[in-house]
Amino acid sequence: MKRNRLYKAFLTILICLVMIGINHIPVDISSHASEEVFLRHLDEFVPRLINRYDIPGCSLAIVKDGDLFSYRSYGYSDREKGIMLTTRDPFRVQSISKSVTAWGVMKLVENGRVDLDSAISSYINVSGFKDEGKYLKSVTVRQLLTHTSGLQLGDVFTVYSPGSRMPSLQEKLLDEVSFINKPGSSFSYSNTGYNLLELLIEEVTGRSFTEYMESEILIPLGMTNSTFDLKESMIPYVPTGYTLKGKPVPAYVYPEKASGGLLSTSRDLARFMIESMNLGSRDDLVLSEDSIAAIHYPQVSDIGIYSLVFDSYALGHYVEELSNGKIALSHGGQGTGIMTHMHFVPESGDGIIILTNSQRSWPFISYLLRDWAIWRDFDPIGMTRIIWGERLLFALVGLVWAAILFQGEKTIGILKLPTLARRDLNGIERWFLILLAFTILVVLSWCVNQQYLLIAYLFPTAAVQLGIALFTFAIIAIMRAIITCRGIIKKSNEEWFDEAGKEI
Repeated sequence: MKRNRLYKAFLTILICLVMIGINHIPVDISSHASEEVFLRHLDEFVPRLINRYDIPGCSLAIVKDGDLFSYRSYGYSDREKGIMLTTRDPFRVQSISKSVTAWGVMKLVENGRVDLDSAISSYINVSGFKDEGKYLKSVTVRQLLTHTSGLQLGDVFTVYSPGSRMPSLQEKLLDEVSFINKPGSSFSYSNTGYNLLELLIEEVTGRSFTEYMESEILIPLGMTNSTFDLKESMIPYVPTGYTLKGKPVPAYVYPEKASGGLLSTSRDLARFMIESMNLGSRDDLVLSEDSIAAIHYPQVSDIGIYSLVFDSYALGHYVEELSNGKIALSHGGQGTGIMTHMHFVPESGDGIIILTNSQRSWPFISYLLRDWAIWRDFDPIGMTRIIWGERLLFALVGLVWAAILFQGEKTIGILKLPTLARRDLNGIERWFLILLAFTILVVLSWCVNQQYLLIAYLFPTAAVQLGIALFTFAIIAIMRAIITCRGIIKKSNEEWFDEAGKEI
């Protein structure tokens, strides 16, 4: 019995290690590699990752020592049409837009037209909203920028075809401004909060948000291929997005722009990072050194689930404290068919932009950040913990397959016995197994029907494998329970016999 248990424990560990091993992507770059070696590594590594995670295309830009080092693209803009992705193709960069919007707000602060700690009711009329201004009257500009306003996340699923009728910004806000927490009480990520900042900018300046951002931020930064307004001439060049299940998503628009409406290229976003890092190095800075420092200064340390990969949130940026004392700033973006990421270290002048047209990209992004950080001699950055999470999930897949193996072995052994001798499980054990199996099937059914399931987006490959393994386990468990159930004959005077006819 003891030997059998040791055998099962050894086999379980072995299966888990095999699952981790066959899905492991080793490090193939060092901090001492030359620029040429790193670029060659990217050209080999990125296509491998694209194939592994079924990602159509990726656009990259890398900043080194405060200058644009390289920008390149891989894969397809539209897989069905065979259109290759180029570095000139503008992506909807989703929530990276918030970092740029923060600059737009800070420009007004710098010019004395907005105060970060003033209530937004000083700038916009809040009387028409759902709560009749109960909480909204007290929400400050800083709280909107730091996701501490208490507002809900907002609608993240509804998109519109270019040129189609859609609600105005004000109509969307009237529908979405709703509080889940008291303002200032906690961090709660909110697109609605940033969309209120869009309205604030329009009310204060008397200009459209797009016009203001282009004239005050984008054009002065040299981001000439970026805009918050999808023009008809741009539509053929916007990459087709792809959902988690690989469904193509053509170019679309939102009624709101500040939280996720920026269209940009990796090269333009690299310019944004460079401007953020070259503090005081030029006389023509779009924002002063003090304003940029204020944007980057940590404001909220308790950021909920985001604390797994970041240390705090500033104004439109996540903040990470590296072990060497340097500060890294970043923001990602996710929307229908798109995932993006920006990461930079102002003190060293290093940064990376990753734009993908797939919602399967979080592990892909994490591996690119891992290798970039190793090459630039940073300690592992927080986003690479997604890689460890994926490994743990693959270990769990191995654990389930080990359970399947042992269940299958038991089931086959039972089938070899005559019907009356199939008493592998007692009544309680049998019903527990059936309940466990049906619970697994119900949970899997619920997961499949969710519009957004975090684990599936974080670990698209591992989550599918785990689902398949759990489904298989549930089916075999039900089979085992049914087979043993058939061996029960309710006759009080009947005994159990083995194949030789001897009493068991």
